[in-house]
Amino acid sequence: MNAKIAIQGIKGSFHHQVAQEYYYQNVEVDECLSFEELIDSLMSGKSDQAVMAIENSIAGPIIPNYALIDKNNLHIIGEHYLDIHQNFMALKGQKIEDILEVHSHPMALLQCMGFLKKYPNIKLVEDKDTAETARRIHQNQLKGIAAIASKTASEMYDLEILAPEIQTINNNMTRFVIINKADNFVSKNEINRASIKFELDHKRGSLAAVLNVMSDCKLNLTKIQSLPKIETPWKYSFFVDVTFDKYEDYAKAKALLTIMAEYFKVLGEYKNTKP
Repeated sequence: MNAKIAIQGIKGSFHHQVAQEYYYQNVEVDECLSFEELIDSLMSGKSDQAVMAIENSIAGPIIPNYALIDKNNLHIIGEHYLDIHQNFMALKGQKIEDILEVHSHPMALLQCMGFLKKYPNIKLVEDKDTAETARRIHQNQLKGIAAIASKTASEMYDLEILAPEIQTINNNMTRFVIINKADNFVSKNEINRASIKFELDHKRGSLAAVLNVMSDCKLNLTKIQSLPKIETPWKYSFFVDVTFDKYEDYAKAKALLTIMAEYFKVLGEYKNTKP
């Protein structure tokens, strides 16, 4: 596929790595410093598809991103899992004791709290992107400031890794989704995962009834998350991921949920690639 792919972050970021692995090594990317900018790139036609982090094995789901996909009527057409290796890096010739601040994306900081707690004197500063922070340290030759980013970022921006692989849990994996303005054209024989959204009447047992239907239809619930509807107090939207062996089972559940829910929407039907 010869297309431009929107990523959150710059070259050397984890989003960039996913784009290279999912498409091809020299894929053309549109660097976006926020997920909102990424959505704008896709909606305006500046990019053809986009890579978006949606869930981390340590920090959990990134619910605002589900909401962005939903709000803009975008479609999830695929997914990709990436092992996340976080590294503590700074300008060459420094030691950890020289570092006064560490800058990184809030998710990266959260994933490394076990390491960071050992250095209470180092100030934690949230930033927009891991790789962009590394680049800024290099461009401005900022001493006393470290970044948490990938090994690739340290190589691209000539920084020294002072502490490798500092993520709290070694098995640190992030799930990324591939989003598109158009729906997927994957064969039903290959589809075995879906992301859906529904809203229920606020009465006892309504969610339990939906979950029973999913179970009866042999769907495996891999994630469920609620998000309050701002315009309707005490009412919630549910974002759910399911996997299944047979598309027919999912189609049956989908038909039933369309009737049971006050509102039902499919965010994407695609192939499960969880390792």
